[in-house]
Parts: sequence; structure tokens; C-alpha cells
Amino acid sequence: MPDAPLTEEAVRQALDEVQDPETGRGIASVGQLHKVTLDHDRVAVTLGLTTFSAPLWPRTRDEVAGLLRAKFPQLASVDVELAVHNRPPEKLGQLGLAAKAVVAVGSGKGGVGKSTIAVMLAYGLSRAGCKVGLMDADVYGPSIPQLLGSREQPTMSGNRIRPVVVDGVPVMSMGFLVPAGEAVVWRGPMLHGAITQFLRDTEWGELDWLIIDMPPGTGDVALSLSQLLPLTGAVVVCTPQDVALLDAVKAIAMFRKVNIEVVGMVENMSHFICSECNARHDVFGSGGAKRKAVELGVPFLGEVPLNVSLRIAGDEGRTPACLDDETSAPYLEALSFNLVENLVAKRKDKPPMPSLSVL
Repeated sequence: MPDAPLTEEAVRQALDEVQDPETGRGIASVGQLHKVTLDHDRVAVTLGLTTFSAPLWPRTRDEVAGLLRAKFPQLASVDVELAVHNRPPEKLGQLGLAAKAVVAVGSGKGGVGKSTIAVMLAYGLSRAGCKVGLMDADVYGPSIPQLLGSREQPTMSGNRIRPVVVDGVPVMSMGFLVPAGEAVVWRGPMLHGAITQFLRDTEWGELDWLIIDMPPGTGDVALSLSQLLPLTGAVVVCTPQDVALLDAVKAIAMFRKVNIEVVGMVENMSHFICSECNARHDVFGSGGAKRKAVELGVPFLGEVPLNVSLRIAGDEGRTPACLDDETSAPYLEALSFNLVENLVAKRKDKPPMPSLSVL
């Protein structure tokens, strides 16, 4: 069978089989094939991708190169360059928040490392190249300022709140506003008002992702969020033992009851690797969250082992630095990668219809 004719138009048509990770539509159809250059048996392609899918960029580049080599075996050289394709987010609901995805990180009980996982998701996405905001909705026990090592205070610009920026990530937390050691004693309406103000009045900018650290348990913050804006979904954090899984199941039921899809489950403190003998110890059991995720039809984002350096970094306010730790980093980076991959896979199965302006 003769090789397919090698023309610029043929290359463009072939590459439209590759779906844009954000929209699930062909990259040529959505104008993201920025440049195609042919020189005899060599082809160079410049592909524009949005920062929303930044963790998947290397894989998308490999997919494009592989498709071209398969479609046009006569090619001696395939060069794929990536560029940022700008596609601003639409505003969500009536709050004016501009974000492409809003993900709540919750748990059925406290003490399972929920806030740490929320921080690692946010900074894992940011490190990969996404535009990320981090909001601490746990107003009764905000941990985010401690985990990030910041005691700055948000400032006002007119009637807008300028969030604290830590390592390039805008962060908003009640912990920045209340003196350390002082308790917040609020009823539900006050809590709802604070969450509304954090979302509506904060200068988040244009975000790919807003990660929200939820209070533990099944309180009314989830209900407030479901009423305020369309959430992309929730991630539930738990530890492997059965007693923790019972609470995680309740958290999943709560999110589903308020029509928030559970887009991932994380098993924290899954095991411990001894630094002396290199043996694995399943202190709290292992694999319970993964089995429960399969049982409940929830994507499993990964496991995070017990790690002394992770605990020390949190206590010292250097939690994002764990992404530089060779022991912890592979597990932590997998969480953000798998979150993006799962949401992208859903969009590929059901790509959104293009919006049409009504004249």
C-alpha cells in the first residue's frame, strides 16, 4: 500500500484526529495547530495547548509525533514544538469567578492529611504550568497558612480582596484574617457569607483550577458551594483502615447528595518505607481506599506514603517543597496528573458543543 501523500493539508487533516485535552475536540478544528512546515521528508509542527492541561503536555506531544510517523512512514524527521494557546475561562455562576475547573478536597473526618493533599494538588498543578488558586474553606481550623509558612494578610483594592500569593499561587484563608489561637465561632449563615465573599470578592484572576480545602466531615460548606457555583467535582482523602473508610464513604455520599461529582479518591499514609532496612510497613493497612473507590465507582488518584520529610515540611511551612523530595515527589505529582487525566478523559468522551453567538 503506497504511503499517504505528504502535503501540509494532509498533515493538518491527520492531526485533527488528536483531541485538544481541554475541549475534547480536534486540535486543528479549534485552531490549535499553529504552524506546519514541510521540507521534503521532514515536518515541523507547532501545537498550541492551554495551560489547563499542562501536566499532560509531554504525552500530547508524543501522541502527535507518533500519529505523524504512523500516517506518513516516509517521514525522516518529525519535530513537534509546544506553545501556549490562550483560551480565557468563562465566569462561573453569578459570582464572577473565572475558572475552568473548581475542585473541592474533602474528607469524612479530620486528621487524614486533607489540607496537605489540597496543597500538593494545587502546587503540583502550578508546577506543571497551570494557573491555580487555593482557597481554604475550613474556617474553623484553617491549616493552609501553616502548611505554606505565610502569615501575610490579604489587602483591599477598592471593594476587592487581594489574596496572599505564595510561590506564584494566590491563596485565601480565614487563617490570614484571624489571630493565631483565636477560635471562629460562627453559625451556618455567617459561614455561608464568608465562603461567598472568598469566591466573589477575591481577585483570583483567570484560573485554570481553583482548589478548595474543605472542612472535615459532612457540614454545610458543601451545600453552600453547591448553591454558589457549578463545581467540577470533589476529591475525597482518607487513610487505609476500615474506620477511616467508613467516614470517607459518608463524605462521598454527602457530595453526591448535593450533586457534586466525586472525581477522585486519595489514600494518604498508605504505607511506610523504613530508611534503615528499606522494608515496607503497612501501618494502617494498605489499599483500602483503592478497593473502596472501585466499589463505589470513583476514580482512584493515588496513594501517598507516610514520610517524615513531608511531616517536617508541613510543620516548618514548606509543604510545596515536598515536590522536590525524591521520595515523596513521584507520589504527589501523580495526584495532580491523574486528576487532570481523568477529567480530560471525560471531556474526550463527551466534548462540549462550541458556543454560538446570537445576533
